[in-house]
Amino acid sequence: MTAHATDYTWFTRRYPVLGEACCLTQVQGLAAGELLRRFNALPGTGAVGLEGVVARWSSYTNGADAEVRGLFDPAEDRLLVAVTELDGWALAVEPFGYLGILEKEILRLAEGTRLVSHYRNALGADHFHWWEHGIQRLHFEPLFPDQRDGTDAEAPGIPELLTACGFELETEAYDRCGEAAFALAERLTDVRLDPERLEAATFRIGYAPRP
Repeated sequence: MTAHATDYTWFTRRYPVLGEACCLTQVQGLAAGELLRRFNALPGTGAVGLEGVVARWSSYTNGADAEVRGLFDPAEDRLLVAVTELDGWALAVEPFGYLGILEKEILRLAEGTRLVSHYRNALGADHFHWWEHGIQRLHFEPLFPDQRDGTDAEAPGIPELLTACGFELETEAYDRCGEAAFALAERLTDVRLDPERLEAATFRIGYAPRP
C-alpha cells in the first residue's frame, strides 16, 4: 500500500459530522458481531452506508430513535458504535465517540489479534494506536507525530513510514495530519477506505456503555 494523506481529503467533505469528531477502529480477523460483543454493546438493527450510520447517530442523540427505547433506558449513558467487515478486518465507527482509543478498551478489543485506531474530536485532540496481541507498538497524537511511544516508536523505518503517509516530522505543518492518520491505518491494515465501499457496506449498530 502506498496510501498518502491526499488520498483521504474526501472524508471530511463527504462526512462533515465525522470530520468534526469520530473514532475509527479496525480489528483483524473478527466478525462484526464479535467486535460489538467486545465493546459490551447492546445490538440494534443495521444501517446501510456510512451516511446511514450518521443518520442513525443523529436520531439517537436527538432522542428520536424508537429502537433504543425497546433496548435500554434512554437515561443510560451509551455511545453508538457501528461495525462492518472489510478485507478480513472489522471496522468500528464511533461518531463523536472515543472507546477505540482507551487503553482499557483496546486490551479487550484487540485480545489475541491486531488493532489500529485513530480519533479526533471537535477541540483538536487526536490519537493514533497500533496494538498487537496486547502490546502497544505505536501511539502518538497526529498533531505531534515526532512525539511517539510504544515498542516501535523509534524503530527503524517508522519516521520514513510516517513521512510517506504525509505527516510532517520536521515542520509544524498540521493541515493534513488527520488525513495522514487514515493513510497510516491503510498501510498497516491493507484496507483501503473510500466513499463507494463505505456506502455499499452494511453496518451493525450497537450501543456501548460510556466508561
